[in-house]
Amino acid sequence: MRRADRLFQIVQLLRRSSRPLTAEAIAVELETSKRSVYRDIAALMGQRVPIRGEAGIGYVLEGGFDMPPLMLTSDEIEAAVLGAQWVAGRGDPALARAARDLVAKIAATVPERLRPVVLEPAVSSGPVWKPAEADRLDMAQVRAWIHAGRKLTLDYSDEQGRASRRVIWPFLIGYRETTRLLVGWCESRADFRTFRTDRVVAAIFLDDRYPGRPAQLRARWQAKMDEEHRRHQAAGSPPFDQ
Repeated sequence: MRRADRLFQIVQLLRRSSRPLTAEAIAVELETSKRSVYRDIAALMGQRVPIRGEAGIGYVLEGGFDMPPLMLTSDEIEAAVLGAQWVAGRGDPALARAARDLVAKIAATVPERLRPVVLEPAVSSGPVWKPAEADRLDMAQVRAWIHAGRKLTLDYSDEQGRASRRVIWPFLIGYRETTRLLVGWCESRADFRTFRTDRVVAAIFLDDRYPGRPAQLRARWQAKMDEEHRRHQAAGSPPFDQ
């Protein structure tokens, strides 16, 4: 790897990491030596890239830094195409349309030599799942409500056909191979609950905002899932599906 490419990759690694990265971790990722990483970090700092940290502890990239993106590599293009294929086949109509537009934009902007990677990819997300019954939920509006931190009222029918009405604080949509899941804080249960979107009979999009931010709820939910997973492992129970 050329040094210029390695410097860019170090910035990318720091940008995508939510915690300090040690020189050793960076060296393993880039298949180079820690000494080279130390020199590269010093060079980036000398070029006024706002990297904070020190050897043995880790490095972080301070906020507000940006640099022009380099041309996508063949692997990066195939990763984007594979993800777009999956979303186009399994996302809600708005996301599926955006995924197809993304592939078209990539094909229009990459060099001619890389265009076959987009138009004739060597990767595939598998057969497209077509639900037997369309969701009654407007998933694009649900995503907008999550971003805005607003509440939803759901008329829900569980796997046994029992009906209930819930007011939830939605913060995450999960996409599985054959189902979509809406995760939120349920006011009536005073706990996190997961709802299959194909079992939602009706929904009311409320103007009320819930306390805090969606990211805070996601962090609390993930911490709870991690703790339950640790308890299952400690008890020797089979892994559970979140």
